[in-house]
Amino acid sequence: MKRRNRPRARNRRVSNPRQRRQQHLLDVKVRSRTATQQRNRRVLVFVSQIALVIGLSAAVYFGAREGARRFFFENPDYQLSKIEVQTDGTLQREQVLKVADLREGENIFSVNLGRVHDRLQQLPQIDEVQIERKLPGEIDIHVVERKPVAWITDEKQIADPFASDAAFLVDGRGVLMKEKKLLPEYLGLPLILGCASESLEAGKIVESFEAKAALELLSLSTRSFMQTGFQIREIDVSKGYCLLVTDKNHTRVTFGFDHLDAQVQRLAQFLIYSEDSKRDLATVNLLVQRNIPVTFAKPPAAVINDTIDPDAEPRILKALPVQAPARSTLSSAGKVHSRPSPLSIKRAIPVEEKGRRHGEQ
Repeated sequence: MKRRNRPRARNRRVSNPRQRRQQHLLDVKVRSRTATQQRNRRVLVFVSQIALVIGLSAAVYFGAREGARRFFFENPDYQLSKIEVQTDGTLQREQVLKVADLREGENIFSVNLGRVHDRLQQLPQIDEVQIERKLPGEIDIHVVERKPVAWITDEKQIADPFASDAAFLVDGRGVLMKEKKLLPEYLGLPLILGCASESLEAGKIVESFEAKAALELLSLSTRSFMQTGFQIREIDVSKGYCLLVTDKNHTRVTFGFDHLDAQVQRLAQFLIYSEDSKRDLATVNLLVQRNIPVTFAKPPAAVINDTIDPDAEPRILKALPVQAPARSTLSSAGKVHSRPSPLSIKRAIPVEEKGRRHGEQ
């Protein structure tokens, strides 16, 4: 009996499950190893690029630094040979250079202009400073000094602010100064007295409201009283509730701390009235807004008449001529010349009035 041949099944797997599992593990290992190699290659390329950039940057930095050192900082053509200092006040060139720590002969590029500016700005006398570097070897310094507007002291009376250590100069912003060289125009500045609540020290800014009010009043008076002749000489702030102002004509004006501009306008009206009426103001109290107390100074004639007793009658004097003796002089030629007689000298003797004499008879 012949055996029948069975047909072969199509798509039949040659490997068994165990073989297939081993094959899968091998494929996973191969792919993992390949991915690791690729990652390491990318990391190596990145690190190489970073190292290249760092190396190039370091080369450029050190190269530029060496070039700058040779061509600029150690180049004798860029040595500081001229320092121009311009001031509009009392600061001296030596004082400015000492504070700025500048000297000729050093390299112009080694000078830190910002640091020099900050050092000079610390001086109380300096308001603004400009520094310019001009190649190859010049630095220009232009200084604008503070302009004092008054003297200020914590004392109530001071004879000479020039010679007093308690007196300081102050500008319009309230910055205190102590000048080493005093100019003659400083003597004519007004004096702010009695700032006992203020700690006065050169370089500081006044903080008390009394001192600030006094400076504001000076600023307002400069603009308002230019044509009236009212010039402030002293401002006493020791009262605590008012500003007692004395001008060059000894007029005493009392100001309040509030609304100084309105008070200045009212005082300007009184000054115009005083000028029109030819009467000098003696005192003005501006603490009140209505019915302002005002007193006027007496004219010189009235003061003289007040010194004479009105009950006493003046004595009448009569002049009698008195002849002076003639004198003769001998000239160099031996001639005698008579000197002309001088003018007759009259002697005053008291004579009683006729009316009174007849009354006695």
